[in-house]
Amino acid sequence: MTRSSDITLEAVPSIDAVPAAEWDACARGALAPPAPSSDASTASCTTSAAAYNPFTSHAFFSALETSKSASVRTGWGPRHLLAKQGERIVGIVPCYLKAHSQGEYVFDRGWADAYERAGGSYYPKLQSSVPFTPATGPRLLIRPGEDAGEVAAALSGGLIALCKLSEASSAHVTFARESEWHFLAEQGFLQRTDQQFHWHNAGYGSFDDFLATLNSRHRKAIKRERRDALANGITIHHLTGADITEDAWDAFFEFYMETGSRKWGRPYLNRAFYSLIGESMADDVLLVMAKRDGRWVAGAINFIGGDTLFGRHWGAVEHHPFLHFEVCYYQAIDFAIARGLKVVEAGAQGEHKVARGYLPQTTYSAHYIADPALRRAIADYLKRERMYVDEMGRELTEAGPFRKDTDPA
Repeated sequence: MTRSSDITLEAVPSIDAVPAAEWDACARGALAPPAPSSDASTASCTTSAAAYNPFTSHAFFSALETSKSASVRTGWGPRHLLAKQGERIVGIVPCYLKAHSQGEYVFDRGWADAYERAGGSYYPKLQSSVPFTPATGPRLLIRPGEDAGEVAAALSGGLIALCKLSEASSAHVTFARESEWHFLAEQGFLQRTDQQFHWHNAGYGSFDDFLATLNSRHRKAIKRERRDALANGITIHHLTGADITEDAWDAFFEFYMETGSRKWGRPYLNRAFYSLIGESMADDVLLVMAKRDGRWVAGAINFIGGDTLFGRHWGAVEHHPFLHFEVCYYQAIDFAIARGLKVVEAGAQGEHKVARGYLPQTTYSAHYIADPALRRAIADYLKRERMYVDEMGRELTEAGPFRKDTDPA
């Protein structure tokens, strides 16, 4: 059992500085909320084994950093924070020192602009996240069996100390678990919410079972979209594990670059990244690929977690009506049902997902702001933003496609 007096903290400039086995042992833990207690001072957090999250694995961070997709040159300087008891790592915060706000999907550029107009310097800042990956997962990685409250307190205090040592304006923990969000608020971090759109598996045996829970209008629309998506002789293929060849990665990377260049100006990931995850994480990857006339024409990449399918990004070199919905949303539902997965996370943004059975899900981030004046202004803004997010979530859920006599959760 760890005591706070035994913990030392260290920031390392590369994932390679942390043995994979040590990192993954910590990533397997999940911070649970404090145990109920009549005396708040005696309440304590615990860790429990979490469902596997591929994005917090050593292999995923290694692919990002080894490929130089996340590097000092791209504005993501690794500063992973380690909590150690002797030489043993008991907790980790994946962390980067950043010179911009790109690739995060929790938008703070307005904060930066306001601070800089007032004469401050918003960059560098610290970012605890998985680069380019708007997927909820643990951010305070705590080895199971440790006193999670002690380790989490050391890590959160270490983030604040690292912020000061790095002369950063702030430290941001994004797409955290709700329990971490509450814990960090107790440590002085500001609370922010946003929403994504997730599909939940209510024990369906088939896609038709899912369709049966929808109202007639949406059920007919989805059937039509699925039929029209394949009308031009398109076939759909699921590739995972050894089925994902370098030729398949070449085709997918072409899709990613073509679509990413139009949407973002400059895609974040490079070709080497895909080969690296193909070597180390192929069994965690699902490529949904569309073929026409013997040629790959579109595809979406997903990562397979313990209970969740994480949709990441898609691309195409040919336009076909509704193919995006088929490849990204409906095929993901098919796969989740077949695998018995509980959730499909379909990535950032997109209210159009509601009509296809993906309902609003709150996402959580926590923010330490060093300057008291900036902190007060942001705290006031976030209070109003949280109310707006809650109201929008309620309205979109009520407007969802499910029959009123069914429970989509």
